[in-house]
Amino acid sequence: MPCQQENTALRQHFRTRRRLAALTVVLGLLLLGKGAADTPASAEVELWRLDCGEFVDFPLNVASDSFAYPGQTKTLTDSCYLIRHNAEYMLWDTGFRPSELKAKADGARVETLVQQLARIAVAPESVTFVGISHFHWDHTGQASLFPGARLLIGEPDFELLVRGAQYGQRDDIGPWLTNTAKVDRVVADKDVFGDGTVVMLATPGHTPGHHSLLIRLKEFGTVILSGDLWHFTEQVSHNGIPPYNADRAATLASMDRILKAAANLKAKIIIQHEPADIDKLPSFPSSVK
Repeated sequence: MPCQQENTALRQHFRTRRRLAALTVVLGLLLLGKGAADTPASAEVELWRLDCGEFVDFPLNVASDSFAYPGQTKTLTDSCYLIRHNAEYMLWDTGFRPSELKAKADGARVETLVQQLARIAVAPESVTFVGISHFHWDHTGQASLFPGARLLIGEPDFELLVRGAQYGQRDDIGPWLTNTAKVDRVVADKDVFGDGTVVMLATPGHTPGHHSLLIRLKEFGTVILSGDLWHFTEQVSHNGIPPYNADRAATLASMDRILKAAANLKAKIIIQHEPADIDKLPSFPSSVK
């Protein structure tokens, strides 16, 4: 969630991606119709919310290209998630780097992902997939702690990380620069386990390769983790868009897609940076199925 304007060169790169973003949405709708919209298989799926830090007193107007929140601040969370699909594990986003994890506003210490997973007896080598919603630094910071996993990330965002783009930290994907065979450069939607239970939904706009994550849980119901499609609740009703987004029109289209998908699937949307949404899931180490 950057707090500054993209530089001129990066903006030009994003403008050239406009047609790709539109095509991505179309392909995503087609694939969603084949996979996630159908009744999912009988796999056992479990979801945990993990704490990856917070932004203290974030200036909300920085995230509005229509100047909607003058003088307003809010402490935002940086949430990550663990999904178990039968015996396999997937991480969704990896937060700040360990060196950037600071004590929270209430003084509580933030553990690394590895430390949190140890509390539920999940070793780093047990993580099969690391899914990244987009290339910004507050979502990629601990990815390299899971070098044996397969990296799932939007194709244009992976390219930007490889190039060392302004907000991406190339070292975060170091393990996959030398082992590109374990990278899935996702273009449209991706049905991660092939049964419709966990699907990366193409939601370009914040970045060219931005994705949200659909998770179908038998008891709890369907959840959509929205990445940075929205940063806080007020943006939903305002169609609020940060000035540093890659493509305004694509962002609006992606917002519309997720709101309609959530209504059709009776899904609960979880805004990953919204503190109020933390309570939509149980406190770690509890989970939902």
